Amino acid sequence: MKAERFIRMPQTAWIYPMLAALFYAVASALGFSEGLAPGSMGFVLAVLLMPVLFGAIFAAVYHAEVLAHRTGEPYGTLILTAAVTVIEVALIASVMMSGAEGAPTLARDTVYAVVMTVCTGLAGICILVGGLRYREQSFRVPGAGAYLTVLMVLATLTLILPNYTQHASGPSYSSAQLVFVAVATLLLYGAFLYIQTVRHRDYFIVPAPHHDWHFEPSAKRLAVSGALLLLALVAIVLLSKKFAVIVELGRVAAGAPPQATGLVVAMLILLPEGIAAVQAARNDALQKALNLALGSALATIGMTFPAVAVVTLHLGKPLTLGLEPSAMILLALTMLVSTLTFATGRTHMLHGLVHLVIFATFLFLSFQP
Repeated sequence: MKAERFIRMPQTAWIYPMLAALFYAVASALGFSEGLAPGSMGFVLAVLLMPVLFGAIFAAVYHAEVLAHRTGEPYGTLILTAAVTVIEVALIASVMMSGAEGAPTLARDTVYAVVMTVCTGLAGICILVGGLRYREQSFRVPGAGAYLTVLMVLATLTLILPNYTQHASGPSYSSAQLVFVAVATLLLYGAFLYIQTVRHRDYFIVPAPHHDWHFEPSAKRLAVSGALLLLALVAIVLLSKKFAVIVELGRVAAGAPPQATGLVVAMLILLPEGIAAVQAARNDALQKALNLALGSALATIGMTFPAVAVVTLHLGKPLTLGLEPSAMILLALTMLVSTLTFATGRTHMLHGLVHLVIFATFLFLSFQP
C-alpha cells in the first residue's frame, strides 16, 4: 500500500495544487482578495477554502516526500521541513499584516505552540504508539542531543530573554537587538544543518527496518513533483491571508483568547509532518520520527523567526516576543523532561504518557489561562 502510494501518483496530488491556484484566481475576481467578501458568496468561499487549503498542504508534503526518496536521509526530512516552514512563514506574515487583535503576539504564540506541540504532543504520541507496539524503541542519542541543545538556546533567545532586556519596553526587542538575535539564530541553525548533513550525518541516519522498502523516482517523476510542489507552495502562500482572516473571525466568535490563533496556525502547520512522524514511529523508525518532529520545531525558530524579524522591521509592525510566566515554566519543564527522555537512546510508553500530560496542560491553559 505504501509503495503503491508513491509508485502511482494519487489524483489528489496534482488536482489540489491546480485547484488551489484556480480557487485563488476565482476568489480574487469575486472580491475575496483581502478577506471575506460580503454576502452569501463570501460564506461559500470561506467554506470551500478549508478543504482546498488542506488538500494543497498535503499535496505539497507528498511531493516533498517524493523528492526526499531521491535524496535520502537526512536530506529527505529537510525537504519536508523546508516545505512546511514556507507555509508557516506565509501564515504568520499574513496575520501580522492583517492588523488583527492577536497579530503582535502571533509569531511568539505560534513558535511557542509549535515547540510545545512537537516536544510534548507529537513526541508523546510517537513514543506512546511505538511503546505500545514494540515495547521499546531506540534512536541515536547524539542526534537527539544536538536537536535539544540548539532548540533550548534558540527558545531562550526568542521566547524568554525578551522579558528581561532593558532597551525596549515590554517583552520585546529593540531593532538592534532583533537584528542581532535574528542573525545569531540563522548562524546557529546553519551550523546545525552543517552538522546534520555533512560533519556528523551519521547521528541522524535512520536505520532501515527489516520490512522497509526503497522507491527510486524517475527523472520525469522528479520534475513533475518539483513543479507541483512549487505550484502548491505558491498557492498556499497566496491563500494564507484568506485563511488568517477566517481563523481570526472564528476565534472572536468562539470567545477564545488571542493566543488561540497561534495554536490553530501551529496545528495546521504540523498536521502533515505530524502524520508522517506517527507513521514512522508505527513502522519502528523512531529516529525518523524524531528527525521530523524535532526538526520542525527547530526550523520553526531557526527559519521563521528571522523571516518574521524582517517583516517586522520592513513594515514597522509591533512584535511581542516574551512569554508569560506560566508559559515559561511549562517551556522549562518541557526542555527538562525532553532531556531526560532522550538521554538514554531508548524509550517506552511511560515516556510518552509524561509528555502527553504536559501537552494536555498546555492545551488547557491556552484556553483557560
